[in-house]
Amino acid sequence: MANELDYTSMSAPRYSGIPTFMRTPLIRDPSKLDIALVGVPFDAGSENRPGQRHGPREIRNMSCMTRSVHHVTKINPYELCRIADMGDVPFPQAFDLERSHADITRFYDTIREARVAPLSAGGDHSISLPILRAIAVEEPVGMVHIDAHTDTCDEELGSRFTHGTPFRRAVEEGLLDPKRVVQIGIRGAQNSDEGWAFSLDSGMRVIYMEEFSQLGVEAVIAELRCRTGNGPTYVSFDVDSLDPAFAPGTGTPEIGGMTTIEAQRLLRGLRGLHLIGGDVVEVSPPFDLSGNTALVGATMMYEILCVLAEAVAQRKQIATRET
Repeated sequence: MANELDYTSMSAPRYSGIPTFMRTPLIRDPSKLDIALVGVPFDAGSENRPGQRHGPREIRNMSCMTRSVHHVTKINPYELCRIADMGDVPFPQAFDLERSHADITRFYDTIREARVAPLSAGGDHSISLPILRAIAVEEPVGMVHIDAHTDTCDEELGSRFTHGTPFRRAVEEGLLDPKRVVQIGIRGAQNSDEGWAFSLDSGMRVIYMEEFSQLGVEAVIAELRCRTGNGPTYVSFDVDSLDPAFAPGTGTPEIGGMTTIEAQRLLRGLRGLHLIGGDVVEVSPPFDLSGNTALVGATMMYEILCVLAEAVAQRKQIATRET
């Protein structure tokens, strides 16, 4: 696929220039893109440790460590698609959660209208709901959800819109097809089982961390591929899916999680799915002064970018042949 974007910034010294996601160009116009990299600096949905609003900036900083060609799949996403940093969602009323969610949806409406796939860096996990409101307008979508928590509670601290409730709301609003949703890495004690119960009762496949360890990565990949099928599928990666030894800088850390290589292998297993977008959320830099959690976020974002770019390029090739 021809790519007219200028990626010379990616060959400059890593410490130089204006930091953007993966050192891609900053382009505000989605009509010039196939994939938009977007920052969502928002954490008003966090009911525990905040700081996720600083996630996009630090992920940008650490994403200078990523390169072009994937060492396993040999995918070069920048050869397959026009990819650029679209900047951050603006929040003129950042302390009003529901208005801010509406701001997110409006921003992603422009991306959807340009027929561009978004890949986002949060931000707390509440941002996934307004993103889905924008991109799942034609039909409910499937989802691969990698997380320590199901995020299907009804309320938290009196609010129905938090980082622990987005996917319950998404099912209720007809944005997600729960029978095509797989939640992977779930663990940790809760004060109530209502979130787990909603996920299971609605038809989601919930793979607790213990089952993940017993089955192994390849078996989990086989099951998620069977569940999501050929329909449009979103990817949501919460860094608390990882053990805090690998990602301590997050809102709700849970002991006993995945290793980074397990998560990378899992994301690589999404090749060939009908991927329409994704997000990496819950990076909270103030809780990890080493910067390692932001590096993890940038790395997982790159892993998703590779499989997303391949999916977008394949769809464009099919569309070209049909015209």
